[in-house]
Amino acid sequence: MNPILKVRDVCLSYHTLSGETPALSHISFDLMPGEFLSIVGPSGCGKSTLLNLIAGLLAPECGSITLDEKPVSAGSTAVGYMLQKDHLLEWRSIYKNILLGLEIRKELTPEKLSHAEELLRIYGLDRFRDARPSQLSGGMRQRAALIRTLVLKPELLLLDEPFSALDYQTRLNVSDDIGKILRNSGKPAILVTHDISEAISMADRVLILSPRPATVQKIVDIHLNINNRTPLSSRNAPDFKKYFNLIWKELNENA
Repeated sequence: MNPILKVRDVCLSYHTLSGETPALSHISFDLMPGEFLSIVGPSGCGKSTLLNLIAGLLAPECGSITLDEKPVSAGSTAVGYMLQKDHLLEWRSIYKNILLGLEIRKELTPEKLSHAEELLRIYGLDRFRDARPSQLSGGMRQRAALIRTLVLKPELLLLDEPFSALDYQTRLNVSDDIGKILRNSGKPAILVTHDISEAISMADRVLILSPRPATVQKIVDIHLNINNRTPLSSRNAPDFKKYFNLIWKELNENA
């Protein structure tokens, strides 16, 4: 099986009048079809910058990024991006928010409208279709934001700390909920998070970035001996603490 995403020797620096600030240095990794990868690293090391490069919002100064053997580019419809805030529009109903991307692309076809209806039903938002975002809990808003992304049928999903604004209990429940949705969709995904437990519980592998300029310090394969694994049940796996301590040690080695 070939990787769906290939990141090869990617570098990026930020340039200002006061000088150059290296952000990423020779980053390389692969993502396989259906795989979930978490990215962790010190604050300010360039995790979100790396996602922006993969999304085609920034161009690398060296190296290459290909998705399904094609270079990523700005405006690509192959990448879905879920940010820290849900960015739902208050003057639109939940249903209309979910259709926003299809409207912008002028793709409101009967087939895609039917797919939107199916996602609303499967993920429990059908009875809130006419509600405004302010009438929903934070967790339900994030679920709506994810459906808005999935309805576009992207080849790859990028998640930039999508649970960080939620309280701890809601964060656990929503990450479990969204983790299950992503597994069921079969879409490959990359999650950026500061939460080691979240990274382990959701991912097949955890990529650890070094302090800036970020390099790939280590990639940890996650194998939890647990039946019917979900993000929430993963936290009770016998080996969970072992992976937590390993990643904690790596993150603090160069702190």
